[in-house]
Amino acid sequence: MPTPSMPTPDPAVPTSPPDPSTVRYDGPWEHRDIHANGIRFHTVGNPSAGADAPLVVLLHGFADFWWSWRHQIPALAEAGYRVLAVDLRGYGDSDKPPRGYDGWTLAGDIAGLIRATGSPDATLVGHSDGGLVCWATAILHPQLVRATAVIGSPHPAALRHAVLHDRHQRAALLPSFLSCQPPWLPERRLTADGGIDVERIIRARSGPGFASAPDFHEVLTRMRSAIQIPGTAHCTLEYQRWAFRSQFRPDGRRFMTAMDERLDIPVLHLRGELDRYVHEATIRASARWAPAQQVRTVAAAGHYAHWEAPERVTSTLLDFLSADAGAR
Repeated sequence: MPTPSMPTPDPAVPTSPPDPSTVRYDGPWEHRDIHANGIRFHTVGNPSAGADAPLVVLLHGFADFWWSWRHQIPALAEAGYRVLAVDLRGYGDSDKPPRGYDGWTLAGDIAGLIRATGSPDATLVGHSDGGLVCWATAILHPQLVRATAVIGSPHPAALRHAVLHDRHQRAALLPSFLSCQPPWLPERRLTADGGIDVERIIRARSGPGFASAPDFHEVLTRMRSAIQIPGTAHCTLEYQRWAFRSQFRPDGRRFMTAMDERLDIPVLHLRGELDRYVHEATIRASARWAPAQQVRTVAAAGHYAHWEAPERVTSTLLDFLSADAGAR
């Protein structure tokens, strides 16, 4: 397998920290602030959607922000869904409180957002860390989640089991996970040289064809800028730190006990064929906790399937949403 090319410093990246409002990019959507679970969230959606339209909540992953769903937002809106793409706690233009990066609170964030929209429930769509929030919300707040679709994000119990018992999955995931644990140094690494470490992560985890995509350099520039928003790198890493450190504390054991629950709702799991970070066996093992899980492989894509093959991912999501609506 070819080694991903290494990033080079980009003189176009500003040297001063960007303001959080810089993530409010124009497009066929509306920016809105919503207060939920005690903090303010920056969200992006379609202003023309009726209050009765089915709600779809989009949750981004590690070192990312709402713009991750730029391809899916207009397509879902055009299909008649009410869309809410969220800057998760600590990211983008959402609040960055010093605490709350545990599974319980993150699930409470999404539950609060759903209630704040006035919708009775929602379908959750999440990538990577955002997918883990989807799983937690669906289990801890089942009355609010009608279905969930995740991209490269195994059930938390399946992921934990794989890291402990599958040496291939452990080798793929654990080094970067452990590198997030020391204080301060990982923050400096993520923000150094204009956020170049985020570019390195994207290049390493995406498929080789993504580098020739029309928006590849725009992705790198915007992701590198977003991680430099003051406080974002620290909050990003707090997700990883709680996930690791809680394993040795009572709160983490209680959380994993809560996650050991059968989930009887429709679940779609998309995985990039070339994803070297999350392995197929780990994803398929999630069926132990989600018997209705459907796994779909996105050919020639890596860990960021929704960026790398947006039309195929969006089409699969729309089919899943339509089938769920037809079954009710």
